[in-house]
Amino acid sequence: MSLVGTRRSSRLGRLAHHLTGARSDYDDLLARVGEARVTLIGEASHGTHEFYRERIRLTQRLIEDRHVTVVAIEGDWPDAYRVNRYVLGLSDDANANDALGGFHRFPTWMWRNRDVLDFVEWLREFNHHRPPADQVRFYGLDLYSLGASIEAVVDYLEGVDPVAAHRARERYACFDHVGAEGQAYGYSLATGRSDDCEDEVVAQLLELRENSPTYLAHDGNAAQDEQFYAEQNARLVHNAETYYREMYRADVSSWNLRDRHMAGTLEAILAHFDRRWPPTRAVVWAHNSHVGDARTTDMAQRGEVNIGQLARERYGNDAFLIGMTTYAGEVTAASTWGGPTERKRVRPARPRSHEAKFHEAGVGDAWFTSAELANEEDAYLERAIGVIYRPDTELQSHYFHARLAAQFDALIHIERTSALIPLETTALWDCGEPAETFPSGL
Repeated sequence: MSLVGTRRSSRLGRLAHHLTGARSDYDDLLARVGEARVTLIGEASHGTHEFYRERIRLTQRLIEDRHVTVVAIEGDWPDAYRVNRYVLGLSDDANANDALGGFHRFPTWMWRNRDVLDFVEWLREFNHHRPPADQVRFYGLDLYSLGASIEAVVDYLEGVDPVAAHRARERYACFDHVGAEGQAYGYSLATGRSDDCEDEVVAQLLELRENSPTYLAHDGNAAQDEQFYAEQNARLVHNAETYYREMYRADVSSWNLRDRHMAGTLEAILAHFDRRWPPTRAVVWAHNSHVGDARTTDMAQRGEVNIGQLARERYGNDAFLIGMTTYAGEVTAASTWGGPTERKRVRPARPRSHEAKFHEAGVGDAWFTSAELANEEDAYLERAIGVIYRPDTELQSHYFHARLAAQFDALIHIERTSALIPLETTALWDCGEPAETFPSGL
């Protein structure tokens, strides 16, 4: 190691806030978060146990010590709302496993896993006997649930306005030829096989909003929440229609539509509860690529924005961004979109990556503030594993350049990580990746 490398290693080692598993591990970090309205906690992969574990530990402290009352995830709105009803004691689901049953779309392991299962049960117990103002809600920010959200809008209207439900059914029938499946709808438009449904979804959203005062004539928290749930589903159908319509035209446009939708959903959640119990504080769980400020990464060169950037622009110092990295280990992922769940080895981080830098410094499991990383401003490589991991093309598929100290307000590094345990495993996951298939070169 060079003299410069030795000095860097020594400096990082001195500044590291080591993780021991004690409740006090994050005392100083919570002090820095302060009274932030939104704390966004990222992850370098969607299939790493330690990322979920540490994110849950942080979230529990924020709930207990900072009066956070909203957990918003990179998951679908209807699926998460089923969990929301369970943690509030309003559903017929017998347990957290049942409540998570809505998450049946690929990748199921992302939310149907042991860590989330335990957290959902903890959340239900936390909410038990607490007044509504102190209870914690659980929401999804994503827009992939076109079909489920259509059903949710119609179901809501059946209960409050059957005539309007009939009109909604007629409008949403525009999607019947593709079974309300988003990608099939986008492909059908791109190949000229059908007309778009834009007018229908806009009309439905506007009508639901216009009639909401009537639907809320019988006031109360439950009525307000159910109307809010339905309106957000109608908004989601509108945005999902636009997203899938653009999917086959421009990748950047569809990426930005998705993150702007998630940021808008978060803003709507905060506004909804601010009307009753201000100020509302939320935790967001999403991938680093959504949480880390896009302006400090390669994303900016492609014209992409993300939730982290939008949160900083909207909330300023009231947004606190936390990222996570790892050097090596295992991950739960697939080899192709929609493929079987696998337990894969994560290759040691590449040279001149932020993860390799932490490894060389010997910091182990630790967290740092952005100020403590300020002298590490080189635009090093950073690894991102989503639901697909392709180690054979890792440099092209999973690395990008980022200025870490500007990307996040704090960073948690776990030296060696393990695979997230799905609630439903496969033979591929159970046996893990055979050693002989693991690439040896860097």
